[in-house]
Amino acid sequence: MDLKFVIFFLIPIVIGSLGNFCLLWHSTFLYLSGYRVRSIDLILRHLTVANLLVIFSRGIPETMSVLGMKDFLNNDGCKLVFYVQMIGKGVSFSTTCLLSVFQAITISPRSSKWAKMKALKYIGLCPFIFWVLHMMLNFRAVLFVVDKRNNSELTTTIDYQYCSVTNSSKDNNSIFVALTLSHDILCLQLMIWSSGSMVFILYQHKQRTQHIHRHNISTSSSPETRASQSILILVCAFVSFYVLTSIMNAWFSFYDKPASWLVKTSSLIHACFPTVSPFILMTREQRVCSPK
Repeated sequence: MDLKFVIFFLIPIVIGSLGNFCLLWHSTFLYLSGYRVRSIDLILRHLTVANLLVIFSRGIPETMSVLGMKDFLNNDGCKLVFYVQMIGKGVSFSTTCLLSVFQAITISPRSSKWAKMKALKYIGLCPFIFWVLHMMLNFRAVLFVVDKRNNSELTTTIDYQYCSVTNSSKDNNSIFVALTLSHDILCLQLMIWSSGSMVFILYQHKQRTQHIHRHNISTSSSPETRASQSILILVCAFVSFYVLTSIMNAWFSFYDKPASWLVKTSSLIHACFPTVSPFILMTREQRVCSPK
């Protein structure tokens, strides 16, 4: 038993699940208590649920494996765990992108009232579409997941100790790879565009209000500004962890069977964003609620 990996995997399970449950409970409590809830809160609820799926489906099996438990998942269990994990990761990716784009539209002075009303109208439908999309997109991927007892015929595998996965970088199905890459590239482009737009808008706002600060008048940032800042930090964190994950996946392609420490490190990186994201959103926003 490797104690340091036990501690490393328990951190996202305990802290990450606590943070996401707190954010989810806070948003749900405000809604049930009759407070006016922002449209962005709907996206946050889906984001926290997706984060929790990633944390539990990745962290719990990894921790059990590090504790020395063997063969605790059969073939169907392995497929289910990885399927849930990939759906959660994909929905987390899509909702983070949606969060960034929606906030950019909301704070943009150039967005017409009609555009903002349309965004508010369809915002509730998008997360459900993401769930369905990733359920279909990731269904084929579970075909490459087997339990430890059925991996003898696999020559190029990633060994997670509790399950084995055929190295995805060696997948020759161009259609499946193209669809996955297209989704990732589109979301990254939208994140970069929306983040750049928010930075530009916030800079313009700061320039317009500089004369107020010169007269020593105490002003606090608006809720929209605080929300935009938190989402910018969230997007930067996501892109950073996404780049690290991509580097690890590229590293896997050089090995038929990557080393155990490399696989565990990759699992820890996957759990980082779902763990830190709720705390970024909670610490940056000082929410003022008002009744409906």
